[in-house]
Amino acid sequence: MGDIKKVVLAYSGGLDTSIIIPWLKENYDNCEVIAVSGDVGQGTELDGLEEKALKTGASKLYIEDLNKEFIEEYVFPTIKADAVYESKYLLGTSFARPVIAKRIVEIALKEGADAICHGCTGKGNDQVRFELAIKAFAPDMKIIAPWREWSIKSRDEEIDYAEAHNIPLKITRETNYSKDKNIWHISHEGLDLENPANEPMYNKEGFLELGVSPEQAPDKATYVTISFEKGVPVAVDGEKLGSVEIVKKLNKLGGENGIGIVDLVENRLVGMKSRGVYETPGGTILYHAHNKLEEITLDRDTYHYKQQVGLRFAELVYFGQWYTPLRKALSAFVDSTQETVTGDVKLKLYKGNIIDAGVTSPYSLYDEDIATFDEDEVYNQKDSAGFINLFGLPIKVQAKKGLVKE
Repeated sequence: MGDIKKVVLAYSGGLDTSIIIPWLKENYDNCEVIAVSGDVGQGTELDGLEEKALKTGASKLYIEDLNKEFIEEYVFPTIKADAVYESKYLLGTSFARPVIAKRIVEIALKEGADAICHGCTGKGNDQVRFELAIKAFAPDMKIIAPWREWSIKSRDEEIDYAEAHNIPLKITRETNYSKDKNIWHISHEGLDLENPANEPMYNKEGFLELGVSPEQAPDKATYVTISFEKGVPVAVDGEKLGSVEIVKKLNKLGGENGIGIVDLVENRLVGMKSRGVYETPGGTILYHAHNKLEEITLDRDTYHYKQQVGLRFAELVYFGQWYTPLRKALSAFVDSTQETVTGDVKLKLYKGNIIDAGVTSPYSLYDEDIATFDEDEVYNQKDSAGFINLFGLPIKVQAKKGLVKE
């Protein structure tokens, strides 16, 4: 291991990366460790991070503000695709990894590092997401993944290591959930959540961080109107806001009303099923509003085909394949569908529910004169007979041949 003199570490200050700094120095000949934290909206988790990194052996810490890039170049393209993994997961951890990893590679190359290290476990998806991004921008860079090397086998043993090395932690053995937080969401895994039979303790103090449970939400509904231009949210309640500010504002509104709490047993890329609870208040509102606007602005065939694209797009994001030709090509298709996805969506937020309250667009394909149940002069109902005869011709021919089966 003597050829490794300088390592750049993806550093969050959480349990895993807190103990990795001294572990690297112990096992890689006292190599220099440069810590890099990508700020994608972790908030107070970044407080005191530099002092902690230096105290535990890092030579320096970069804290990179990636919030705007994260939202505009990764989150919004995914919303435009209506990409949701396994019908529930709004990909909060998934699309944060590529932007963080890209910046880590840039710093590693600038610093002349011999290797990049991450704290992802050998059971999870993040190891794939980080390493595919690293390969995309530094294909020959050595990658160190301690969870695939060290003898530590559990989070309890990690805590033992931290205590033995006098490394301060913000968690205890009793609150030792595995969490990932950014401006888009927070995930909770581990402890009692590992058994799908256990109901999450939503009302337990300190469990939910971005909002309240539906039971604790106000008895009065909150109305909100979101404006889009070409599929991108640009205003809330008529107020033009930047991308980061929009997400923050909707996080507050959604969180207060118990919006966006998901309990999911998902299929990880590595093959196992895992159970997690996700809080995505603002993101849930944005996905709902965007899809509602597409209902009136996209034609039937585009809308239906785009649903198929959304499923594949979500897989690519979840699997860490952001920097691939297919993802780029799908984004080009999605962008072409968003030319007319402009308008306003009004929603009612009430105790965990999002209720549609009106949608308008200058590009609306909805024609009240055609759709009305009242008398009209633009639709001849007799035309439908010929349409049905032609549309049903194949099944009629099969029936005459006795080929139609129950």
